[in-house]
Amino acid sequence: MAIHYQCRHCQQRIGSIHGQDADTDKLGFDSLTDEEQAEMIEYDSRGDLHVTTICENCEQTLADHPDYHEYESFLH
Repeated sequence: MAIHYQCRHCQQRIGSIHGQDADTDKLGFDSLTDEEQAEMIEYDSRGDLHVTTICENCEQTLADHPDYHEYESFLH
């Protein structure tokens, strides 16, 4: 199993965790609410997890422009 992280805004691949390091309990996924898990985590046909998060560039853009939080996507 592997866990792949991708930015929810720009779709940039952030990174992946493979093998024994891909332990969802150790990574704290169990502390997310059911709603958060449904929104952020998706399994593929191989059993890999795809986690939607935010990259540093998009996080900085949101910090610089807080009004962008009201948009589903601020990139066009």
